[in-house]
Amino acid sequence: MKTSITSYSYHQLFKQGFTVFDAIDHAASIGADGFEFTELTPPEGKTKIEYAKELREYAASKGLPIVAYAIGANFLQQDQEAEIARVKAEVDVAEALGCPVMRHDVAWGFPDWYQGVRTYGSVLPILAKGIRAVTEYAAKKGIRTCSENHGLFFQEPDRVIAMVEAVNHVNYGVLCDFGNFLFADQDSALAVSKVAPVTFHVHAKDFLFKPGQEEHPGAGWAESRGKNYLRATIIGHGAVPVRQNVRILKTAGYDGYITVEFEGLENTLRAIEIGHANLKKYIQQ
Repeated sequence: MKTSITSYSYHQLFKQGFTVFDAIDHAASIGADGFEFTELTPPEGKTKIEYAKELREYAASKGLPIVAYAIGANFLQQDQEAEIARVKAEVDVAEALGCPVMRHDVAWGFPDWYQGVRTYGSVLPILAKGIRAVTEYAAKKGIRTCSENHGLFFQEPDRVIAMVEAVNHVNYGVLCDFGNFLFADQDSALAVSKVAPVTFHVHAKDFLFKPGQEEHPGAGWAESRGKNYLRATIIGHGAVPVRQNVRILKTAGYDGYITVEFEGLENTLRAIEIGHANLKKYIQQ
Protein backbone atom coordinates (compact mmCIF):
# COMPACT_ATOMS: atom_id res chain seq x y z
CA MET A 1 0.00 0.00 0.00
CA LYS A 2 1.08 3.57 -0.71
CA THR A 3 0.05 7.02 0.50
CA SER A 4 -1.41 10.00 -1.28
CA ILE A 5 -2.81 13.40 -0.30
CA THR A 6 -6.08 14.83 -1.58
CA SER A 7 -6.30 18.43 -2.71
CA TYR A 8 -9.31 18.74 -0.40
CA SER A 9 -6.97 18.57 2.59
CA TYR A 10 -5.73 22.05 1.62
CA HIS A 11 -9.17 23.62 1.08
CA GLN A 12 -8.79 26.11 3.94
CA LEU A 13 -5.47 27.31 2.53
CA PHE A 14 -6.93 27.75 -0.94
CA LYS A 15 -9.06 30.55 0.52
CA GLN A 16 -5.83 32.33 1.51
CA GLY A 17 -4.04 32.26 -1.85
CA PHE A 18 -2.42 28.82 -1.58
CA THR A 19 -2.60 27.14 -4.99
CA VAL A 20 -3.09 23.58 -6.16
CA PHE A 21 0.50 23.66 -7.40
CA ASP A 22 1.61 24.63 -3.88
CA ALA A 23 -0.36 21.65 -2.56
CA ILE A 24 1.37 19.28 -4.98
CA ASP A 25 4.74 20.70 -3.91
CA HIS A 26 3.89 20.16 -0.25
CA ALA A 27 2.70 16.59 -0.81
CA ALA A 28 5.93 15.78 -2.63
CA SER A 29 8.04 17.40 0.08
CA ILE A 30 6.63 15.17 2.84
CA GLY A 31 7.15 11.95 0.91
CA ALA A 32 3.65 11.16 -0.38
CA ASP A 33 3.54 8.53 -3.11
CA GLY A 34 0.68 10.12 -5.05
CA PHE A 35 -1.85 12.94 -5.24
CA GLU A 36 -5.63 13.07 -5.55
CA PHE A 37 -7.95 15.81 -6.78
CA THR A 38 -11.40 16.74 -5.52
CA GLU A 39 -13.26 18.50 -8.33
CA LEU A 40 -11.41 20.87 -10.66
CA THR A 41 -12.07 24.55 -11.19
CA PRO A 42 -9.99 25.63 -14.17
CA PRO A 43 -8.67 29.18 -14.40
CA GLU A 44 -10.37 31.55 -16.81
CA GLY A 45 -9.58 30.74 -20.40
CA LYS A 46 -8.89 27.03 -19.86
CA THR A 47 -11.14 24.02 -20.16
CA LYS A 48 -11.22 21.32 -17.49
CA ILE A 49 -9.45 18.95 -19.86
CA GLU A 50 -6.67 21.43 -20.54
CA TYR A 51 -6.28 22.18 -16.85
CA ALA A 52 -6.26 18.47 -15.98
CA LYS A 53 -3.43 17.82 -18.43
CA GLU A 54 -1.44 20.73 -16.98
CA LEU A 55 -1.89 19.41 -13.44
CA ARG A 56 -0.93 15.91 -14.52
CA GLU A 57 2.30 17.16 -16.08
CA TYR A 58 3.16 19.26 -13.05
CA ALA A 59 2.52 16.43 -10.61
CA ALA A 60 4.60 14.07 -12.75
CA SER A 61 7.49 16.57 -12.65
CA LYS A 62 7.35 16.25 -8.86
CA GLY A 63 7.28 12.45 -9.01
CA LEU A 64 3.61 12.17 -8.00
CA PRO A 65 1.11 10.15 -10.04
CA ILE A 66 -2.51 11.30 -9.91
CA VAL A 67 -4.18 8.34 -8.22
CA ALA A 68 -7.84 9.38 -8.04
CA TYR A 69 -10.36 12.07 -8.95
CA ALA A 70 -13.39 12.76 -6.74
CA ILE A 71 -16.51 14.61 -7.85
CA GLY A 72 -20.01 15.28 -6.58
CA ALA A 73 -23.01 13.58 -8.17
CA ASN A 74 -26.69 12.92 -7.58
CA PHE A 75 -28.42 10.22 -9.59
CA LEU A 76 -31.79 10.73 -7.91
CA GLN A 77 -32.92 13.44 -10.30
CA GLN A 78 -35.90 13.90 -12.57
CA ASP A 79 -33.53 14.22 -15.53
CA GLN A 80 -31.15 11.42 -14.69
CA GLU A 81 -29.86 11.25 -18.26
CA ALA A 82 -28.49 14.78 -17.94
CA GLU A 83 -26.65 13.81 -14.76
CA ILE A 84 -25.27 10.69 -16.43
CA ALA A 85 -23.95 12.83 -19.29
CA ARG A 86 -22.38 15.31 -16.86
CA VAL A 87 -20.62 12.59 -14.87
CA LYS A 88 -19.40 10.93 -18.06
CA ALA A 89 -17.79 14.25 -18.99
CA GLU A 90 -15.98 14.12 -15.63
CA VAL A 91 -14.69 10.67 -16.59
CA ASP A 92 -13.01 12.41 -19.51
CA VAL A 93 -11.37 14.76 -17.00
CA ALA A 94 -10.16 11.78 -14.98
CA GLU A 95 -8.68 10.35 -18.17
CA ALA A 96 -6.85 13.63 -18.81
CA LEU A 97 -5.50 13.53 -15.24
CA GLY A 98 -4.22 10.03 -15.92
CA CYS A 99 -5.80 8.55 -12.81
CA PRO A 100 -7.06 4.96 -12.64
CA VAL A 101 -9.98 5.65 -10.26
CA MET A 102 -12.82 8.17 -10.19
CA ARG A 103 -15.12 8.60 -7.21
CA HIS A 104 -18.62 10.04 -7.53
CA ASP A 105 -21.47 10.47 -5.08
CA VAL A 106 -24.69 8.48 -5.27
CA ALA A 107 -27.44 10.79 -3.96
CA TRP A 108 -28.09 13.17 -1.08
CA GLY A 109 -31.50 11.98 0.06
CA PHE A 110 -35.05 12.26 -1.21
CA PRO A 111 -35.85 15.43 -3.19
CA ASP A 112 -39.20 17.19 -2.85
CA TRP A 113 -40.39 15.98 -6.23
CA TYR A 114 -39.91 12.29 -5.37
CA GLN A 115 -43.31 10.65 -4.76
CA GLY A 116 -42.27 7.05 -4.18
CA VAL A 117 -41.68 5.10 -0.99
CA ARG A 118 -38.90 6.89 0.90
CA THR A 119 -36.63 3.99 1.74
CA TYR A 120 -33.13 3.30 0.48
CA GLY A 121 -34.18 0.00 -1.09
CA SER A 122 -36.95 1.64 -3.09
CA VAL A 123 -34.54 3.92 -4.98
CA LEU A 124 -31.70 1.42 -5.29
CA PRO A 125 -32.68 0.31 -8.84
CA ILE A 126 -32.97 3.93 -9.99
CA LEU A 127 -29.56 4.87 -8.64
CA ALA A 128 -27.91 1.69 -9.90
CA LYS A 129 -29.14 2.35 -13.44
CA GLY A 130 -27.37 5.70 -13.61
CA ILE A 131 -24.20 4.48 -11.92
CA ARG A 132 -23.97 1.46 -14.22
CA ALA A 133 -24.18 3.70 -17.30
CA VAL A 134 -21.26 5.77 -16.01
CA THR A 135 -19.05 2.83 -15.09
CA GLU A 136 -19.66 1.15 -18.45
CA TYR A 137 -18.41 4.33 -20.12
CA ALA A 138 -15.44 4.61 -17.76
CA ALA A 139 -14.46 0.97 -18.28
CA LYS A 140 -13.81 1.68 -21.95
CA LYS A 141 -11.22 4.25 -20.86
CA GLY A 142 -9.56 1.99 -18.30
CA ILE A 143 -10.93 3.96 -15.34
CA ARG A 144 -12.65 2.25 -12.44
CA THR A 145 -15.48 4.13 -10.73
CA CYS A 146 -16.49 3.99 -7.11
CA SER A 147 -18.70 5.70 -4.53
CA GLU A 148 -17.68 6.79 -1.06
CA ASN A 149 -19.53 6.08 2.18
CA HIS A 150 -20.44 9.74 2.38
CA GLY A 151 -23.34 12.10 2.94
CA LEU A 152 -25.53 10.36 5.59
CA PHE A 153 -27.77 8.80 2.92
CA PHE A 154 -25.00 6.44 1.78
CA GLN A 155 -22.81 5.70 4.79
CA GLU A 156 -23.62 2.33 6.35
CA PRO A 157 -21.53 -0.53 4.97
CA ASP A 158 -24.66 -2.52 4.18
CA ARG A 159 -26.00 0.29 1.98
CA VAL A 160 -22.66 0.59 0.23
CA ILE A 161 -22.48 -3.14 -0.46
CA ALA A 162 -26.11 -3.21 -1.62
CA MET A 163 -25.29 -0.56 -4.23
CA VAL A 164 -22.29 -2.50 -5.52
CA GLU A 165 -24.49 -5.57 -5.84
CA ALA A 166 -27.26 -3.61 -7.58
CA VAL A 167 -24.89 -2.03 -10.11
CA ASN A 168 -23.39 -5.49 -10.63
CA HIS A 169 -20.41 -4.46 -12.72
CA VAL A 170 -16.80 -5.43 -12.03
CA ASN A 171 -15.70 -1.87 -12.86
CA TYR A 172 -17.66 -0.36 -9.95
CA GLY A 173 -16.70 -0.56 -6.30
CA VAL A 174 -16.21 1.41 -3.09
CA LEU A 175 -14.12 4.32 -1.91
CA CYS A 176 -13.72 3.29 1.72
CA ASP A 177 -13.46 6.29 4.04
CA PHE A 178 -12.40 5.20 7.53
CA GLY A 179 -13.94 8.16 9.31
CA ASN A 180 -17.22 8.64 7.49
CA PHE A 181 -18.73 5.45 8.91
CA LEU A 182 -18.99 7.26 12.25
CA PHE A 183 -21.56 9.63 10.78
CA ALA A 184 -23.88 6.65 10.44
CA ASP A 185 -22.93 5.57 13.99
CA GLN A 186 -21.16 2.49 12.67
CA ASP A 187 -18.11 0.76 14.12
CA SER A 188 -15.34 1.75 11.71
CA ALA A 189 -13.30 -1.45 11.88
CA LEU A 190 -16.33 -3.69 11.41
CA ALA A 191 -17.55 -1.54 8.52
CA VAL A 192 -14.16 -1.58 6.80
CA SER A 193 -14.00 -5.36 7.13
CA LYS A 194 -17.36 -5.59 5.33
CA VAL A 195 -16.49 -3.37 2.38
CA ALA A 196 -12.82 -4.38 2.03
CA PRO A 197 -13.44 -7.03 -0.67
CA VAL A 198 -15.01 -4.42 -3.01
CA THR A 199 -12.77 -1.47 -2.11
CA PHE A 200 -11.10 0.33 -5.03
CA HIS A 201 -9.66 3.31 -3.15
CA VAL A 202 -9.28 4.48 0.46
CA HIS A 203 -9.45 7.72 2.45
CA ALA A 204 -7.82 7.88 5.88
CA LYS A 205 -9.65 10.37 8.08
CA ASP A 206 -9.91 10.76 11.83
CA PHE A 207 -12.47 12.29 14.20
CA LEU A 208 -12.76 13.24 17.83
CA PHE A 209 -15.95 11.76 19.34
CA LYS A 210 -18.37 12.81 22.08
CA PRO A 211 -21.60 10.98 22.93
CA GLY A 212 -24.84 12.69 22.01
CA GLN A 213 -26.23 12.87 25.54
CA GLU A 214 -23.63 15.53 26.38
CA GLU A 215 -23.98 19.24 25.57
CA HIS A 216 -23.03 20.26 22.04
CA PRO A 217 -19.27 20.99 22.15
CA GLY A 218 -19.57 24.12 20.01
CA ALA A 219 -18.23 25.36 16.70
CA GLY A 220 -16.36 22.86 14.58
CA TRP A 221 -18.35 19.84 15.72
CA ALA A 222 -20.83 18.00 13.50
CA GLU A 223 -23.58 15.54 14.37
CA SER A 224 -23.95 11.95 13.28
CA ARG A 225 -27.29 10.56 12.17
CA GLY A 226 -27.74 9.29 15.74
CA LYS A 227 -26.86 12.74 17.15
CA ASN A 228 -23.40 11.92 18.44
CA TYR A 229 -20.78 14.65 18.05
CA LEU A 230 -17.77 14.44 15.74
CA ARG A 231 -14.91 16.81 14.96
CA ALA A 232 -12.34 16.14 12.25
CA THR A 233 -8.77 15.91 13.49
CA ILE A 234 -5.27 14.70 12.62
CA ILE A 235 -4.91 11.06 11.59
CA GLY A 236 -3.92 9.14 14.70
CA HIS A 237 -5.28 11.71 17.15
CA GLY A 238 -8.94 10.70 17.16
CA ALA A 239 -11.31 7.82 17.76
CA VAL A 240 -11.06 6.17 14.33
CA PRO A 241 -9.02 2.92 14.44
CA VAL A 242 -6.87 3.88 11.46
CA ARG A 243 -4.04 1.44 12.17
CA GLN A 244 -6.47 -1.44 12.67
CA ASN A 245 -8.26 -0.55 9.43
CA VAL A 246 -4.97 -0.62 7.54
CA ARG A 247 -4.38 -4.13 8.89
CA ILE A 248 -7.89 -5.19 7.83
CA LEU A 249 -7.36 -3.94 4.28
CA LYS A 250 -3.95 -5.58 4.04
CA THR A 251 -5.40 -8.91 5.14
CA ALA A 252 -8.16 -8.52 2.53
CA GLY A 253 -5.53 -8.09 -0.18
CA TYR A 254 -5.92 -4.36 -0.81
CA ASP A 255 -2.69 -2.99 -2.27
CA GLY A 256 -3.70 0.42 -3.60
CA TYR A 257 -3.34 3.95 -2.28
CA ILE A 258 -4.59 5.30 1.04
CA THR A 259 -5.21 9.03 0.80
CA VAL A 260 -4.77 11.48 3.66
CA GLU A 261 -7.91 13.60 3.97
CA PHE A 262 -7.71 16.38 6.56
CA GLU A 263 -10.58 18.74 7.33
CA GLY A 264 -9.98 19.67 10.97
CA LEU A 265 -9.35 22.87 12.90
CA GLU A 266 -5.61 22.35 13.42
CA ASN A 267 -2.93 24.08 11.35
CA THR A 268 -3.42 22.58 7.90
CA LEU A 269 0.16 21.92 6.79
CA ARG A 270 1.27 20.64 10.18
CA ALA A 271 -1.81 18.43 10.47
CA ILE A 272 -1.25 16.89 7.03
CA GLU A 273 2.40 16.25 7.85
CA ILE A 274 1.66 14.55 11.17
CA GLY A 275 -1.24 12.57 9.75
CA HIS A 276 0.77 11.43 6.75
CA ALA A 277 3.68 10.37 8.95
CA ASN A 278 1.32 8.36 11.16
CA LEU A 279 -0.35 6.72 8.16
CA LYS A 280 3.01 5.85 6.61
CA LYS A 281 4.07 4.27 9.91
CA TYR A 282 0.87 2.20 10.13
CA ILE A 283 1.37 0.89 6.60
CA GLN A 284 5.01 0.00 7.24
CA GLN A 285 4.16 -1.74 10.51
